[in-house]
Amino acid sequence: MSRIVYVNGEYLPEEEGRISIFDRGFLFADGVYEVSAVLKGRLVDNQAHLIRLHRSLTELNIPQPLSDDDIIAAQNRLITQNNLEEGMVYLQITRGPADRDFAFPDNPEPTVILFTQQHALIDSPLVERGITIRTVEDMRWKRRDIKTVGLLAPSMAKQIALEAGADDAWMVEDGYVTEGTSNNAFIITHDNVVRTRQLSNLILHGITRAAILRLAQREPITIEETPFTREDAYGAKEAFITSATAFALSVVEIDGHSIGDAKPGPLVRRLRELYIDTALGE
Repeated sequence: MSRIVYVNGEYLPEEEGRISIFDRGFLFADGVYEVSAVLKGRLVDNQAHLIRLHRSLTELNIPQPLSDDDIIAAQNRLITQNNLEEGMVYLQITRGPADRDFAFPDNPEPTVILFTQQHALIDSPLVERGITIRTVEDMRWKRRDIKTVGLLAPSMAKQIALEAGADDAWMVEDGYVTEGTSNNAFIITHDNVVRTRQLSNLILHGITRAAILRLAQREPITIEETPFTREDAYGAKEAFITSATAFALSVVEIDGHSIGDAKPGPLVRRLRELYIDTALGE
């Protein structure tokens, strides 16, 4: 049986989901999105994702077409109708359809779509193996703090990494790592300091990033929000990524350099366990 998806107020089999060929999300990547994890049939950190959604819409001057309550109701209905126990709910809002013009249309009617995906999040095989990274130059625009659907540059970066035999890419600008293709990047120094780039318009303000940093502070673990280079990463004791569906995931190799003993490290494992325990508890 096909998934049920949400398109502009309707719940439809995925084969019947349709939007206009004039939708500005299709023509201009003029839209934003959020991904909320689902564990045991419940949304994780969803309110924080909705807060970031508001910010992204505001930055692009796209009116919010649904209330938070309506969005949450749609998310939960899809979780139920698709019998989703573990995975994610994708939400996308575009400026909507209008005849092709670079200028924003007056009185836009935004397009809203949601769908689910089933994934093994807690018992992902990457947890025990860790992931490998290739670094690439960051080709993106300067407003990476807005979670837009304009994802061609990170998609190209990921493809470069895959063709090189790695799992993902970290993007580098002016000699410093910005972030991964769909995740925030961290290293852990040999004196157990967690380092990650500070928030700015150059990286996405990750929801899981924020949650992991809060948990680290409670341990307590020293945190430095400061840029780091490729070379800093090569010599790190541990390295990891965070994202809504990866949670915290060890990086065991960067550009052919083994990180630590090339196995997922204990501190990243600890942070991942804390995050999952907190999510399940909530």
